[in-house]
Amino acid sequence: MELQAIYQTLGVSPEVFAYGEAALERLRDRFADIDRTAEYNQAKVLRAMQQNRVNATHFAATTGYGYDDEGRDNLERVYAAVFHTEAALVRPQITCGTHALAVALSANLLPGDELLSPVGAPYDTLEEVIGIRPSKCSLREYGVTYRQADLLPGGGFDYEAIRSRINERTKLITIQRSKGYATRPSFSVAGIGELIAFCKSVKPDVKVMVDNCYGEFVETREPSDLGADMVVGSLIKNPGGGLAPIGGYICGTKECVERCAYRLSAPGLGQEVGANLGLMPAFYQGLFLAPTVTAGALKGAVFAANLYEGLGFPCVPNAAEERHDIIQAVTLGSREAMLAFCRGIQAAAPVDSYVTPEPWAMPGYDSEVVMAAGAFVQGSSIELSADGPIRPPYAVYFQGGLTWQHAKLGILMSLQKLAEAGLAKLPE
Repeated sequence: MELQAIYQTLGVSPEVFAYGEAALERLRDRFADIDRTAEYNQAKVLRAMQQNRVNATHFAATTGYGYDDEGRDNLERVYAAVFHTEAALVRPQITCGTHALAVALSANLLPGDELLSPVGAPYDTLEEVIGIRPSKCSLREYGVTYRQADLLPGGGFDYEAIRSRINERTKLITIQRSKGYATRPSFSVAGIGELIAFCKSVKPDVKVMVDNCYGEFVETREPSDLGADMVVGSLIKNPGGGLAPIGGYICGTKECVERCAYRLSAPGLGQEVGANLGLMPAFYQGLFLAPTVTAGALKGAVFAANLYEGLGFPCVPNAAEERHDIIQAVTLGSREAMLAFCRGIQAAAPVDSYVTPEPWAMPGYDSEVVMAAGAFVQGSSIELSADGPIRPPYAVYFQGGLTWQHAKLGILMSLQKLAEAGLAKLPE
């Protein structure tokens, strides 16, 4: 059976398939660059594993307190080596990226301290963590204040505003690498490094945390290579490689990570407790696969931008821009188009392909959110998924795909649903 014919059995029309193939011809050089980055990062991960003498005994399961869990402890040494940091905390007890960020913030901020975001408002789920939206046990409730400096109209850093907001109470600066549910550009590692250097020139003792979610292994460097005191993320995104069923990581200075471990468990216990519950094989193998899986997701994002921009839909990043995370924002302009896009992604899934995504009031968000994800690991956004808040400008955020080929199918199916609904018109 020819390729077009098998796609047709999956619901992709010959017209949509041909439009996608034409775009692919223009992307061969871009994809080759992505593969070179993946090769570099694969070597980096492999070297970290070899240096730390990973062996079969590190895959043994532990329960209870988790004392003397060498597999867990060695995994943290591997993460520290990959991210070039003094220490790391990598645990299944960290339930998600928001939890990892909350641990890092609450561990390194005390009553009377101030948190500064120099890149505008944080991701929706952090608003309650910080106390921007009132919530029980927020940082605000514990006496931590918050300030932010908004980005310039063109998306650049407003250095003068940042300088004016750093004061004697500014203890920690948080930088969100990815765009979240905004249509601003994601930040390059080089750009983040410049921002870190500027903040530390104003106040040398300030700590800087980077929310690294969706950005790991997209470039050959990480923010920790350029001065970040902590980089924080989720294992059900890039670094878990689609195999990690839960978990988060915090890599950084020994001082910062130690405080995070005390906050996660209890003062005096720290990293000594926390059984791995048999998850070590998935954590190690997921990290090993992560550079390649991330590369496939990145190809999918580039492919999506090229298809949708060619049809007149605004895309962030645009079709030609360099990539700094795996997220592709497509502004669709209507609720109906968002739902059609997400239904196409769902229809392309290996799991729950027959399900119809519907908007609902998700915890931590102030708008209804529609999510499409037929995932082996529920909530894994390194797997093929798309989501967005149902509010103007009606932008959907596409990411993931454990393989490039699956990402391709998902994008074609999203376009198929839009075309069938009369919400997108293919070129003649």
